[in-house]
Amino acid sequence: MNIPSELKYTKDHEWIKIEDNIATVGITDFAQGELGDIVYVDVDTLDDTVDEGEVFGSVEAVKTVSDLFMPLTGEVIEFNETLEDEPELVNTDPYDKGWMIKIDISDSSQIENLLDAEAYKEIIAG
Repeated sequence: MNIPSELKYTKDHEWIKIEDNIATVGITDFAQGELGDIVYVDVDTLDDTVDEGEVFGSVEAVKTVSDLFMPLTGEVIEFNETLEDEPELVNTDPYDKGWMIKIDISDSSQIENLLDAEAYKEIIAG
C-alpha cells in the first residue's frame, strides 16, 4: 500500500499536499482500494468556503457512495475536471492524477490536526 511520507492525512482517509497556502486533496490508496472501482466523483462546493470536517463532495463506486470531508477550512478553488470523464484515475493514480480539489486554506493552524504518514498507517492497521 502506498502512503507517501511527504503528505498529510485525515482519519477519514483524505490526503493533503500543502504548497504555500494551497492544499491539494484526494483520497488515499487505502480508501480507493476499500471503495473499489470508482465511477463518479461529485464536488458541488467549488468557490464555496467549507469548514474543516464538513462534506465537500462524494465519491461513487460500483457498490457504494462515500462522503468526502474537508481536511481544513478554506475555499474550494479548483476541482479536477479530468475526473468527470476519467473517475478511475482515483483508483489508478490517487496521489497524482486522481487528486480531487484544491483549497485556499483559511486557518493554517488546523494543519497541526492532520496526521503524518506514520500516524495514518497506525489508523488503517488498527
